[in-house]
Amino acid sequence: MSEKPTKHTKVLIIGSGPAGYTAAVYAARAMLKPMLVAGMQPGGQLTITTDVENYPGFADVIQGPWLMEQMREQARAVGTDLVEDHIQSVNLKSKPFEAIGDGGQKYTADSIIISTGAQARWLNIESEEKFKGFGVSACATCDGFFFKDKTVAVVGGGNAAVEEAMFLTKFASKVQLIHRRNELRAEKLLQKKLMENKKIEIIWDSVVEEIIGDEEPKNVKGLKIKNIKTNEISELKIDGLFIAIGHDPATSLFKDQLEMDNTGYLITKSDSTETNVPGVYAAGDVKDKIFRQAVTAAGMGCMAALEAEKYLASN
Repeated sequence: MSEKPTKHTKVLIIGSGPAGYTAAVYAARAMLKPMLVAGMQPGGQLTITTDVENYPGFADVIQGPWLMEQMREQARAVGTDLVEDHIQSVNLKSKPFEAIGDGGQKYTADSIIISTGAQARWLNIESEEKFKGFGVSACATCDGFFFKDKTVAVVGGGNAAVEEAMFLTKFASKVQLIHRRNELRAEKLLQKKLMENKKIEIIWDSVVEEIIGDEEPKNVKGLKIKNIKTNEISELKIDGLFIAIGHDPATSLFKDQLEMDNTGYLITKSDSTETNVPGVYAAGDVKDKIFRQAVTAAGMGCMAALEAEKYLASN
């Protein structure tokens, strides 16, 4: 088998989602003929988000996967080369930058925009792994429907956890929110809605020790939870467990090549998407652990493309 010819581009965008697609739209319109490598989950986290009510420009509720499809088609229409591949290694130490895909395809680029996003964090206990997909989920919007008139629990205390709990009340008869602290981190308006919802019960100062369930057929029956103040262990009867304890950025590719913070988020210059390597930019959830919204990711994608254009013009 002969080696595949190297693909070269002025702008290589790694990752899709609102940041990647928006960067592609701006770079393509600047006549830079960008190449976007979609990655393992084309469209990113929005492809597992059903109702989107906060993306500007749509008076009616829209669907996350539909929005990503529209962005992808827009990027294609203005001239982006969309590639179905997953980058498994990069070399940012020499110019042009190099990236290698899963099948060995080599890409070289004069500039790179990283929009690899983030993924849900798990509890990492043995029983969770066992019941993942059998009553344990990290996405209420994907799986909530399966728990009609059942009892479910949500683990977490931030906006995501509160939103998941609220969403699950559409289906479940009861939702128990388990939080390790005695107050929530979620924004006040969300907390108020949560407290007013009769279907939701909050279990404070507690962590999940074990998920209990049947082997055949596999399904969740309950939880062992521990009160971290009293060390008391109690059991809850539930039919499903949703994990909403935050996200981890997909940055392992860039270890030892780009500056990151202690949780792995890429660090960029102030008011900029530029990383510590000139010509390499980071946009969206891969660098933003504060806002993590589709619209802020899209905004950063725009910034990254404009900065890349300026960089290429002066080099």
